[in-house]
Amino acid sequence: MYTGVEALEHYLHDDSRRGAAPRHAFSGAAGGAPCGDLVRLSLSLERGRVAAARFDADGCAATIAAGAAVAEAADGAGVLDAASIGPARISAALGGLSPQGRHAAELAADALHRALAAAASSGQGLLGPPAGAERVLVAMSGGVDSAVAALLERRRGAEVVAVTLKLWADRHTDGARSCCSPEAVVGARDLAHGLGLPHLTLDLETAFRDTVVEGFLRGHEAGRTPNPCVVCNGEVRIDAMLALARRVGASALATGHYARVADDGAGPLLAAPADSAKDQTYMLTALGPESLAALRFPLADVTKPRVRELAATAGLPVATKRESQDLCFLAGEGKRSFLARHARLRERPGEIVDAGGRVVGRHRGHHNFTVGQRRGLGVGAAAPLYVLATDAAANRVVVGPRAALARWQVRVSDAVLLRPGDRVDRVKLRYRSRPIGCVVAGAAGRHPELRLELAEPAYGVAPGQTACLMDGELVVGHATIAA
Repeated sequence: MYTGVEALEHYLHDDSRRGAAPRHAFSGAAGGAPCGDLVRLSLSLERGRVAAARFDADGCAATIAAGAAVAEAADGAGVLDAASIGPARISAALGGLSPQGRHAAELAADALHRALAAAASSGQGLLGPPAGAERVLVAMSGGVDSAVAALLERRRGAEVVAVTLKLWADRHTDGARSCCSPEAVVGARDLAHGLGLPHLTLDLETAFRDTVVEGFLRGHEAGRTPNPCVVCNGEVRIDAMLALARRVGASALATGHYARVADDGAGPLLAAPADSAKDQTYMLTALGPESLAALRFPLADVTKPRVRELAATAGLPVATKRESQDLCFLAGEGKRSFLARHARLRERPGEIVDAGGRVVGRHRGHHNFTVGQRRGLGVGAAAPLYVLATDAAANRVVVGPRAALARWQVRVSDAVLLRPGDRVDRVKLRYRSRPIGCVVAGAAGRHPELRLELAEPAYGVAPGQTACLMDGELVVGHATIAA
């Protein structure tokens, strides 16, 4: 075992694993401008192990030595052992690095994990089922909820593998406030390694951009108020992680959502958690039964204060971390600025009219308004005014009193009933709204259009939002509110 300067010198001149990438290898690189230091690492995987690791590096002596050290540590290791390697282990192999030199270890670790991310995102099988304890893949965002979910799964006796999604990178947004930015990936990886867990990254940025962000932009262009989180969970994130769980030999995927899975005798359904104030079933409502059957929600019976208490007791650095309230791809950037950059929805002056068509004001673009909105209208009136509708084609915003928002019927499209319509007795029309009584007719299955009959008037029913159809605390269907 080399120590101090001797270790650094050894790895600086160790070219035994330096060279071209092996055939069919997965590669990752970290560094470059502005520091000039760069580490490239390539891994060839066979039967759950790193059959060969090769590196190249440019820059200072510490960077070149770190590249050799990480290649040596990964070469021949099991995939999960390689996924457990972080900057601290690389720094230790080099005899300890100064705070300035630690940057080299961080680059080498990042190159390794980018190579592993390429493998995780490839669709290739990585591991078979474990010989001993059950293996569970846990989604870790870098926040307290997912960290405690991982902690609880490990305490239950499962072999835990952490995964973080890379969904969005944008220099205009604040990566530190996002749950899926490159910065969030590094933070979640450090947190997983602090818990002694192997960590993988799954890169879904292309699918996220094409499905979630483009849908968000098109919805606003058309005058709707889309719900990107429902789309992301239902069409992008969860099923991709479930597929990765199968490829690493895990029996289930666990997440830090506040929800539960219940079986009513006809198969699994989403159900409300113990902490009603944190209920996230609305955002998960588009998940199908096949997905629910392989999902686990460790926080189903835990309240948020208890989650923070568990995190503090375990010494987790995220115990008091604040929750982000932004959409992950906005992360500190206002919606108006984002739409202007990505959808070319810049200022477009138009009329604000009342229900009779009388012009009562002006606006800067219909896409800045949603049904039920009260603030930001810039129109004076004897009584408060609310947005009743937006007309994308005419670039017009219709306003009126709150009473005019009342809806006793709601037309929905693209409906999925997991159980017959006569099971539906409530509906949630917005994430934070309370469920209200509801009747709907229809057989179990898909319906291009349905009509919901409400037991009381709903206010601010916005086209594009999700209707979460419920039987008591069970989610038995979902649909999109139509214009």
